[in-house]
Amino acid sequence: MYIGVGWRSAWRRYVVVIFLAASSALVSGCAQQEAARPSRPAVPVIASYVTRKSVPIEVSAIGNVEAYSTVSIKAQVSGELLEVHFKEGDSVRKGQLLLTIDPRPYQAALAQAQAALARDKALAANNHAQAQRYAKLLEAGIVPPQEAESFTSAADASDAVVNADDAAMQTAQINFEFCRIYSPIDGRTGYLMLKPGNLVKVADVPIVVINQVSPIFVNFTVPQEVLPDIRKFMAQGTLPVTATLPNDSGPDEHGTLTFVDNAVDPTTGTIHLRATFANSQNRLWPGLYVNVMLTLSKEADATVVPAHAIVPGQKGPFVYVVKSDHTVEARSVVSNRAVDGESVIEKGLEVGETIVTEGQVALAPGTKVEIKNGLSANGPAGQRTEPLTRTKSP
Repeated sequence: MYIGVGWRSAWRRYVVVIFLAASSALVSGCAQQEAARPSRPAVPVIASYVTRKSVPIEVSAIGNVEAYSTVSIKAQVSGELLEVHFKEGDSVRKGQLLLTIDPRPYQAALAQAQAALARDKALAANNHAQAQRYAKLLEAGIVPPQEAESFTSAADASDAVVNADDAAMQTAQINFEFCRIYSPIDGRTGYLMLKPGNLVKVADVPIVVINQVSPIFVNFTVPQEVLPDIRKFMAQGTLPVTATLPNDSGPDEHGTLTFVDNAVDPTTGTIHLRATFANSQNRLWPGLYVNVMLTLSKEADATVVPAHAIVPGQKGPFVYVVKSDHTVEARSVVSNRAVDGESVIEKGLEVGETIVTEGQVALAPGTKVEIKNGLSANGPAGQRTEPLTRTKSP
């Protein structure tokens, strides 16, 4: 019995020794594998510095272009439309001849009125002469007063007839002039609704509509919360407005805010604004929808980063900040707006920090990076190579 117990104890010691030896060998092998495994290479990225600059305070909206002035050309006399002196869609100048209505009936009426005026002037002159003669005869006691007074009354009546004839002649002259229709404004003609040969009536359907497009209006609405700022900055000076045309690679159109409505729309909670644009190139067209940017003021010393540096995350937007050891950390940021491809940062970043702008997909907190565009991980003060700069063409 004593010998069996000793044998079991020796066997346990033997198993423990073998297990410890195997564990030691396993740990040693893992350590050798870890030592032999190569370190993960740095991820190439493009970086930028957090900068401070003056940025505009802007309000964006959708605007609708409206003609500065619209005139519907209608006939003021009836008659046959003889000639059209423009082509549909032409630009016309103020005072340019547009249409001719058959003037012959009105020319004849004018000649008749002129003849009647000449006749009645002659009669009036004769009646005045008779009245003067009988006035002298009355002084001499040759004729009775009643006879002299009758000639005086006839002369006065002749003057009234002459005045009526003169008014009739002026009316005939105006009607004759209405046969030729001139443009009242500078603008662009639209569709011609009546062709030559048609009979036109007084104040009937418009023959053509002319829109003045230079200058031109752009109407837009903004939330009522912006109204106090608009009134505040308008009191300090003119507010610039920029209009961006859709699907147009040309430059933006620039104008000024010229009208603020006197009431807020209670159904939408917005205020109607209007900007005036010179539109010298006629790029803005009545009825066109454009993107409008109203600049209220400028915010000095704003912290800005490239907008594409901000990455959306489950806990909110963040950026990858490059630390001095070339590893990155995810930093939550608060941005209130974006201007010209740059985001204004309210909280989360300090001026001079280096952030990743391209290559964020391959990153995680603690990843080592290699900055490919020559910027320093320590910010502008620690930069060793010349940074890439961008200049705007004049």
